[in-house]
Amino acid sequence: MDDRVIDSRLSKDGDMIRRRRECFHCHRRFTTYERVEETLPLVIKKDGRRETFDRGKILSGLLKACEKRPISVEVLEKLVERIEQRLQDAGEREVHSRQIGEQIMQELQNLDEVAYVRFASVYRSFKDVNEFMNEVKELLERGQKSKKE
Repeated sequence: MDDRVIDSRLSKDGDMIRRRRECFHCHRRFTTYERVEETLPLVIKKDGRRETFDRGKILSGLLKACEKRPISVEVLEKLVERIEQRLQDAGEREVHSRQIGEQIMQELQNLDEVAYVRFASVYRSFKDVNEFMNEVKELLERGQKSKKE
């Protein structure tokens, strides 16, 4: 609990402060990272419950969707930061989980189609193979339209 700051630096992105510290008692050095805590909206779940926004849950879902895909954790963390920033910028006190899910799907669609389909299959809770196939068909059609433009 008793330490002193030896060095402070702004992170590369400018959103965190890295501090090098030294313990007064054992003289061991360690690093801490400080992030400005901004108020994020409560998330309204499908069943009406409200819970605090948890960036870890989003990152966890993205990691599952992007498993064995050529996407770095750094790219996924930036994706989560963009979504978090949009929520902060909106200034709402509450946001429906489906709005967050749709933002994630939009980001994934531009990032990796396989990850998008994986995430969509869980997020949209497809009831059968036909619903899944319809989503894949829509994805293919959107891809063909964008190639023509």
